Amino acid sequence: MNFLGDDKSAFNRRALFTGTTALGSGLMLAGLNSATAAAQTRSDSRGAGEIASLPRVKQELMQPPFAPKHEQVAVGGPKVVEIRLVIEEKIMVLDDDEAEIWALTFNGSVPGPLIVVHEGDYVELTLVNPASNAMEHNIDFHAATGAMGGGALTLVSPGEECVLRFKAIKPGVFVYHCAPEGVMIPYHVVHGMNGAIMVLPRNGLTDKDGKAIRYDRIYYVGEQDYYLAKDEDGEYLKYDSAGEDFADALEVMATLTPSHIVFNGAVGALTGENALTAKVGETVIVIHSQANRDTRPHLIGGHGDHVWSTGSFADAPQTGLETWFIAGGAAGAATYTFRQPGLYAYVNHNLIEALLKGAAAHFMVEGTWDDDLMLQVRKPSPIRS
Repeated sequence: MNFLGDDKSAFNRRALFTGTTALGSGLMLAGLNSATAAAQTRSDSRGAGEIASLPRVKQELMQPPFAPKHEQVAVGGPKVVEIRLVIEEKIMVLDDDEAEIWALTFNGSVPGPLIVVHEGDYVELTLVNPASNAMEHNIDFHAATGAMGGGALTLVSPGEECVLRFKAIKPGVFVYHCAPEGVMIPYHVVHGMNGAIMVLPRNGLTDKDGKAIRYDRIYYVGEQDYYLAKDEDGEYLKYDSAGEDFADALEVMATLTPSHIVFNGAVGALTGENALTAKVGETVIVIHSQANRDTRPHLIGGHGDHVWSTGSFADAPQTGLETWFIAGGAAGAATYTFRQPGLYAYVNHNLIEALLKGAAAHFMVEGTWDDDLMLQVRKPSPIRS
């Protein structure tokens, strides 16, 4: 199907690169017009000067699974936290069979970087779409209020950039993702264009009794579903440019059956030599997002000591969970204090998705073994009569 060159196609080249559909276009334009008018009305509001006087900090974003440097308890009053996300359309290899996808990414990674601010801070994002890209992009922050999460104010064509500022008023962990319009919303999301933002309470995390919860390490796991098409011989198709797989991808997406379900972009991205590390006695917090499908995180050999499965830090965490649930289009958080050394598997406990599709990670933990917690009383040997 020559959908890129056939103007009579339901999705011609212009529709592909702009994401235009009747419903999606109407909703986005309505949101854009109303949001722009509202922004113009507020431009001279009393709060503008106050915001301008706030201290400004530039956050150095890290490639997942790592998080930017941050304070767990806010120091001083609200700040304007400057963030820069550069959109990159790039080929990513997904597994040992060389399956590949033209990934749509924020800062070159799947997922995009974890952003960390405190409740009451202002996030000031510069979103850059280099001229070398083929598509329009934007960003919808589930942590933001109004204008389709900012999507209506951030639609940038190749060669453009924009700046969006929003106030982080809800403490928790939230998904962000590209949401151009119509069918291009799921297309961009399942091509990797999503990430997470953590909005910490100003006084830090607490349990149900208000006791402080602190962590020694933080890791970000972004779970990603891909929908790769195959040829008549069962081989994954490859394409020369971003967007060329549009028609094929939509057919696979319509089946609701992913070809891959992975952590941090590719099979094995967080296993083996790429395993996450910790030490016995350390408390680790894992931020876990899935922008499109439900998931069930589980730490084999450990537990969720404190779990915010809905992502809301305004609510008391659940405790002592074996497996927790994170809804599609959401992010959650869980802490665990490691008590034994060795290898731990962190998986989506739909074990088919973990072991056959790739949704698995490893923790390699250093320390001294505690026989009181577990002991091999007898090694495997012939059955005694």
